[in-house]
Amino acid sequence: MKKRTIPAGQFKAECLRLIDQVADTREPLIVTKRGRPVVEVVPIRIREGKSLRGSVTVHGDIVGPILDQFHGSRRLA
Repeated sequence: MKKRTIPAGQFKAECLRLIDQVADTREPLIVTKRGRPVVEVVPIRIREGKSLRGSVTVHGDIVGPILDQFHGSRRLA
């Protein structure tokens, strides 16, 4: 399948309509300058995944101070 191309000037004039068209048809659009391809407008891949809700287990206090446990700023002798 050949990808559709459009000159940059026409893309500039019709940008919002063309973006909607790419989103609706899920077909990429190549924008050209002086006949050379410079950018491709592609629809975003929407990932259909399961929710991560309930997959995390909290152990201990997650909002209390941690300075006593953190030693990254101490200088080594």
